[in-house]
Amino acid sequence: MTGDDEIRCLGTILGIWAHPDDETYLSAGLMAAAADNGQRVVVVSATAGEHGTDDPVTWPPERLGPVRAREAAAALAALGVQEHRWMGLPDGDLRRCCPDEQIRRLAETIIEVAPDTILTFGPDGITGHQDHQVLGRWASAAHRLARPGACLLHAALEEAYCKRFQPLHDRFEVFMDGAQPEPRHHDELAVHLRLSGAELDRKLVALRAQATQTAPIIEAIGADNYARWVAEEAFVEVLADRS
Repeated sequence: MTGDDEIRCLGTILGIWAHPDDETYLSAGLMAAAADNGQRVVVVSATAGEHGTDDPVTWPPERLGPVRAREAAAALAALGVQEHRWMGLPDGDLRRCCPDEQIRRLAETIIEVAPDTILTFGPDGITGHQDHQVLGRWASAAHRLARPGACLLHAALEEAYCKRFQPLHDRFEVFMDGAQPEPRHHDELAVHLRLSGAELDRKLVALRAQATQTAPIIEAIGADNYARWVAEEAFVEVLADRS
């Protein structure tokens, strides 16, 4: 795991994500460690993830959205994160939103929070999800506009992790439309956490709180496999003039 001193060096952290659970899957361990250190941690969710289901009859968007908001609140509480902002944008349709307006909104949040570190998606969106890719572009543009001196970290997957879990990723079609994120060598990573023990337990509590998204996967692959799958978090640093 990245050492405590390295996490302290990240200062105030602002995570900018597309859907509730993005922040938990990709940065729960990092956020919890920072919060325990007394660092300020703020999360922005562009949407409520109201279309995040394979069963829209049981879970119409007007029902699922509020449930996912409550799930996110419980997950962040488990991690010690007290500040969560919602942009109220349509799930699955960020590409239709005016980019200039949303970049401006995010820039205003960045100015208000004054983060030392911004966490978000890179161009691949990790899974190839269009919302992830669009949101990552907005967040990176807002970083350049509002606080280019802040450390910008894009979520990444380490190459050994990708090889180890390729069968699971293929089974559940994690990468959409054949998209594959670029595997990163360990030496490329600015942050690489390998969670275990109480750290991993805490992340699992937060993920289980988002049961509409995580319960079917845990049931399908088993709790032990799921724990191993979510135990790593990785980020690459993006220089301001390349973001």
